[in-house]
Amino acid sequence: MIEWKTLNDEGLLAPTMAKDFPNLPVVKSDGLFYFGVDGRKYLDFTSGIATENTGHRHPKVVAAIKEQVDHLLHGPIGIINYESILQLAKKMKAVLPDSLDCFFFGNSGAEAIEGAVKLARHVTKRPYVISFLGGFHGRTMGALSLTTSKSKYRRCLPVGANMSYQLPYANPAETPKGMNPEVYWSEQVENEFEKLFNHQVASEEVAAVILEPVLGEGGYVIPPQAWLQKIRDICDHHQILLIFDEVQTGFGRTGDWFAANRFGVTPDIMAIAKGIASGLPLSATVASKELMELWTIGSHSTTFGGNPVACAAACATIDVLTDEGLVENARVLGDYALDKLVDLKEKHSVIGSVRGIGLMLGIEIIDPLTGEPNGEGLMKILQKSLEKGVIFYLSGNKGEVIRMMPPLTIDQEHLDLGISLLDEAITEYELEFGIGGIR
Repeated sequence: MIEWKTLNDEGLLAPTMAKDFPNLPVVKSDGLFYFGVDGRKYLDFTSGIATENTGHRHPKVVAAIKEQVDHLLHGPIGIINYESILQLAKKMKAVLPDSLDCFFFGNSGAEAIEGAVKLARHVTKRPYVISFLGGFHGRTMGALSLTTSKSKYRRCLPVGANMSYQLPYANPAETPKGMNPEVYWSEQVENEFEKLFNHQVASEEVAAVILEPVLGEGGYVIPPQAWLQKIRDICDHHQILLIFDEVQTGFGRTGDWFAANRFGVTPDIMAIAKGIASGLPLSATVASKELMELWTIGSHSTTFGGNPVACAAACATIDVLTDEGLVENARVLGDYALDKLVDLKEKHSVIGSVRGIGLMLGIEIIDPLTGEPNGEGLMKILQKSLEKGVIFYLSGNKGEVIRMMPPLTIDQEHLDLGISLLDEAITEYELEFGIGGIR
């Protein structure tokens, strides 16, 4: 085990905030790396949880921040107006589906979700929202009513006042043997909606359906395209608004600007954050001008949302992603990494499955004797990886899926390095616990 003096020995930070893995004390970050107080350099395969898609402290983003700081630090939009927020809106419009062209800027992913649901309920005058089991939409009370990735997030919190309903999320790995996942899950979701509307809530009372086009915290599950298209069709038929939570999938992470682009399914409302500003707090609720104009002035507002410095960083972020070809890099190296992980799966019996889209890759860790998810084993593998100098993170209902999300600036050399260190960590884990390795 790596030993160092923690930066929270006095207990000043709430444990629920400061005791996550790996709680690594660092002094700086740069490019693909964190630099620890222990003098070591750590390859970061988390991107600040899919936030610093341009890498740590990209020079062009830092320069944009410094320039903006010299002019304007804070601007309560509406009381004043400023160039960086207008420039950002124009740049965002250019990379989003055509119909998504009007923006409400906030500070976090949860805020973007709250805004999306408030907008949907406001314009439809309908009370209920449907989400999907395994989805993560944030921890504020409204967002939490839609979040079902782990029950512990909702413990002791009577969320939602029974204003939401959940349906199963399409997991291709659970497709019955011999059946086409595209056909099977498309039929399943149609049946699930029909049962829901017949027995629990009338369709004309549903304001919105919200989903992650790829499950994030729920385990990096990639649904069939036909499943998403069928949900789009159902929403259209019943005049229900479709919300995509692209907080984690946005800004090139899936190998396109947004998962909506990659799957060819456009929602009515999109919630985005994380990769938008290379680490600065910023988010957006996005919809069409026609929809946004129905949102009564003053019914939703913000003091810090759309901060001028964060907006300047976001403008630079979009420029970097464009100029350096990072979206295409995520697609190409994502396919390459997935092939490498498939090879790794054949080598290690503790790997149950691997899946990925762009540089959003999941590695499931199981007990090879039972095939059951093994979150305890995963944590041991993450710790061994950390000791070797690479940081991964976890996901999944039982913490059984290694979440691999390197910056989109990654090159093949460092991608190979990170995967090889993971290979070494898994090998050591299997040897230490007497688990058969090669299948």
